[in-house]
Amino acid sequence: MIIDFHTHIFCPEIRKNREKFFPSEPAFAQLYSSPKSRLAGANELINSMDEHGVAKAVVFGFPWQNSNLFKKHNDYIMAAVDRYPERLIGFGCFDLFNSQAYHEAERCLRHGLSGIGEIAFYHSGIDETLLDQLEPILDTCLQNDVPVLVHTNEPIGHAYPGKTPITLAQIYGLVKKFPRNKIVLAHWGGGIFFYLVMKKEVKDRLKNVYFDTAASPFLYEPIIYRLAIQTAGVDKILFGSDFPLLQPSRYFQEFSKAGLTKTETAIVQGTNAANLLKL
Repeated sequence: MIIDFHTHIFCPEIRKNREKFFPSEPAFAQLYSSPKSRLAGANELINSMDEHGVAKAVVFGFPWQNSNLFKKHNDYIMAAVDRYPERLIGFGCFDLFNSQAYHEAERCLRHGLSGIGEIAFYHSGIDETLLDQLEPILDTCLQNDVPVLVHTNEPIGHAYPGKTPITLAQIYGLVKKFPRNKIVLAHWGGGIFFYLVMKKEVKDRLKNVYFDTAASPFLYEPIIYRLAIQTAGVDKILFGSDFPLLQPSRYFQEFSKAGLTKTETAIVQGTNAANLLKL
């Protein structure tokens, strides 16, 4: 069973008139001001899943600053899950610094969503202030035994929309502060899994951390799959397409180029996600 752990869908109002939201939502403008940046709805996601043989997908919206927007978007996620209960698994998403963030996390989980994410902070690093904002959110995730998916990226290399000013030390500080939480670091965790070859501390600190593959074809050579298996272990890698940014077929081609065995491919494509989500 193939499970895509990282997909975004948007309600019709946002898809039809995205420009309306640019002035008050700078992060949204940064990622989606280009006409080439696709916005998709639930039906388009299901069609893509059918085309690529994907059985289930984790879906979420965007970390809007405006509470009315993130509530409306999370309502759309809930409705999509209700419409496709055997196909879609919803996560709640919001801006951490909004005063309603904690209440929204509780509302999303109370209404049947299966986790929180993709939590992102596009214009800041992961400093102590942000960790303080995260604490009540991750506490409620821990109490409900659900994962939280956090946007991360590599701290060096080329610039692109959505690349945040975070460091590996900050990512490490996040996982150290919340060692009991099941944390999924998007986009390979910015490469922090390479440090799992260290003999002391890091393995223990990252024991509940997973890494998704979202946007990997844009960022890394296919060899990253083999390196991640050797350092983090095949059981810590989650296939995520970042749909509609990329189609699943791009990843399937890279699995082959990386020389993954059938067993390894099956584990990355679905087994790990099924275990994490207790399907």
